[in-house]
Amino acid sequence: MSGHSKWATIKRKKGAADAKRGKIFTKLIKEITIAARQGGGDANGNPRLRLGIDNAKAANMPADNIERAIKKATGELEGVSFTELMYEGYGPGGIAILVEVATDNKNRTVAEVRHIFSKIGGSMGESGSVAWMFERKGIITVKRYNKSEDDVMEIVLDAGADDMQTEEDVFEVTTSLESFETVRKILLEKGLEIENASLEWIAKNTLAVAGEDAEKVVKLIETLEDNEDVQNVFSNADIQE
Repeated sequence: MSGHSKWATIKRKKGAADAKRGKIFTKLIKEITIAARQGGGDANGNPRLRLGIDNAKAANMPADNIERAIKKATGELEGVSFTELMYEGYGPGGIAILVEVATDNKNRTVAEVRHIFSKIGGSMGESGSVAWMFERKGIITVKRYNKSEDDVMEIVLDAGADDMQTEEDVFEVTTSLESFETVRKILLEKGLEIENASLEWIAKNTLAVAGEDAEKVVKLIETLEDNEDVQNVFSNADIQE
């Protein structure tokens, strides 16, 4: 199993647990707020906001929460302003890690992220130290239900996607940055149910980690993701069974 596929499975299981705790809502609200502040509150003219709203609905976020986040971003309600940053670092076994954050206090966030790295066998790097090992891709997770792999693969490739992997209960579709929104729309038009769609940093090459290093890598990434300012964590780790 590839590193991305293996890690995607771990993230989905963790994401399901986070959703039960309502934790995922915090990250979704931040994304909606940032998208609306940058591109306006009209989802029809703001693709990033449209995507954020769709992901929030897929996570069963109440419509009132979504509307409130947009109004805070556009100034109709009083709200907090978030800054987007990306930190780079290394984990156990020499793996590379990218950490996307959205914060209202940069000093607090960088101190907390640095502490997590050092506490679990990693270290923060300079800007540009590991980002070159990754490329921006679209990842669309489609619920399987009773869909056959062949049928979905045909739809996915006709839509212009790069690849598709089959997991236990989902199909994971990979697209280029340019074709992401087009593919997402076509999959919806074809009646496929999208569990989540996002732009992610995917490693160009993975690095195998096993045993104690693998356990530490999982713990490091999960601890980073649990931080309230962290939106996403990406690594080039190929977690071995």
